[in-house]
Amino acid sequence: MPLHLVWLAASLVLAANVARAQEPCSKRIEGTVPDGAETHFFLPFEVPEGIAEIEVRHDNLSSENILDWGLDDPNGFRGWGGGNREPAVVGVEAASRSYVPGPMPMGTWEVVVGKAKIVETPAEYDICIILRTEPTLPPQPRMPYEDPGVLDSEARWYAGDFHVHSRQSGDARPTIAETLEVARDVGLDFIMLSEHNTNSGLTLYGSVQPDFPNLLIVPGVEWTTYSGHAGGIGATEWVDHKVGVRGATVEAAIEAYHDQGALFSPTHPEEPSWEQCIGCEWEFEVDPRAVDGVEVQTGVWAAIGLWEEYCRLGSHAAALGGSDDHNAGQVDNPITKPIGTPTTMVFADGLSVDAILDGVRNARTVVKVNGIDGPMLETELSGERVGDTVFADSATLSVRVTAATDEALQVIKNGAVVETLSIDSDPFMHEMSVEAPPEGEDRYRHQVVRANVPLTVGSYVWLRAADTPEPPEPGESSSGCSCRLVNPADHDTGVLLAALGLCMLYWRRRRVC
Repeated sequence: MPLHLVWLAASLVLAANVARAQEPCSKRIEGTVPDGAETHFFLPFEVPEGIAEIEVRHDNLSSENILDWGLDDPNGFRGWGGGNREPAVVGVEAASRSYVPGPMPMGTWEVVVGKAKIVETPAEYDICIILRTEPTLPPQPRMPYEDPGVLDSEARWYAGDFHVHSRQSGDARPTIAETLEVARDVGLDFIMLSEHNTNSGLTLYGSVQPDFPNLLIVPGVEWTTYSGHAGGIGATEWVDHKVGVRGATVEAAIEAYHDQGALFSPTHPEEPSWEQCIGCEWEFEVDPRAVDGVEVQTGVWAAIGLWEEYCRLGSHAAALGGSDDHNAGQVDNPITKPIGTPTTMVFADGLSVDAILDGVRNARTVVKVNGIDGPMLETELSGERVGDTVFADSATLSVRVTAATDEALQVIKNGAVVETLSIDSDPFMHEMSVEAPPEGEDRYRHQVVRANVPLTVGSYVWLRAADTPEPPEPGESSSGCSCRLVNPADHDTGVLLAALGLCMLYWRRRRVC
């Protein structure tokens, strides 16, 4: 663009910003943050018919306190900016980052305020709400989210990062396209954009995905609370994060993710909460069996211990990894790692959202702690494998390790290292015979270590005797089947036999009934 046109465009933007800054408030809300244990509070305001755009300017009036900001309309969620400093703008065809454009219903809207950090008391706030009959934001290239389909039909290991932020997260800088460019250059096959408590980016994917035909955008979110964060892998519908407020609970959130076919995985669960990551440490007590994965490596933060504890308590969670990149790979320091560090390998039937999620459900994952070029391992357990479990009285546990030199292989059973071997070839092969326990299950995995520090972490595969049932899933009956018992008087014999057959099938299959 010619220099004079660049200057003109910049001048027009500056003039528009100055004009907006001088625009008077339609409503001003000033007050004091309420005391009490609830982490969020709500400030209602009325919107008349005919409003095309709403701008909310907010100020916590303190250099020490931190307030988070969001917006609800009469029908529910319209965005969560978190610690965004800039105003929130919502209109029919456009919205500022972290917020969702769409119809502007008349009625009671609410500014949602989170008490992220309160040091100075009384904590005060000042909010200016501007109601406009004409929009100031130009229309944006948005479209309803559509599954991108199958980008590669080969059944193989796919490389990805389950934890990356774009500027749709209030604390991140890059555009969606910039994050995808870095992921493509690293050599990843998929990336999950895990914005904080918002699905505002979903309607932007359709205009970006075609430019990256070999890189899959997996929808998702980072469910961010003041007591822990988690990935909603595959999520497209918003889920309430305000635990303890208006009936929101962690159990309800997990159920809401599962109901939409998404997976739930605590992120950086053992990273201590600090100024740059409020609520990072996982403090929730949940049924481990309801957890689908655990982020065992997030940048420099390892959480293998929590994952092992969940598995000991009955979870079949997959090992996952994510960089938690907020800067499109432009920052790499002792704490922050760029996109693809770590890399999670997923064995899937193809490169599609459904196939990647199925790979995680089946615990077919390997985490390369230091990135895509790290050692790779492939664990196999002979016998009839259903999902993440092999049904066999005896089996051969084998592993194939590649791209490893001067490292060691650990064989791990039920959380304990049972054998350590020096890796002296590429590829390196190892196998051993194992026996299924008479009751319950044993779990086996491998990892590559250097000086006892994990470089590559494989998920567990579970072994059960050929004729033993699996334990019930959360919410199922102790019989191992959640089917309602059938009364013969209520149904004919054929229906009864079909129902009983399904329940018997469950004894040999996971998540059937």
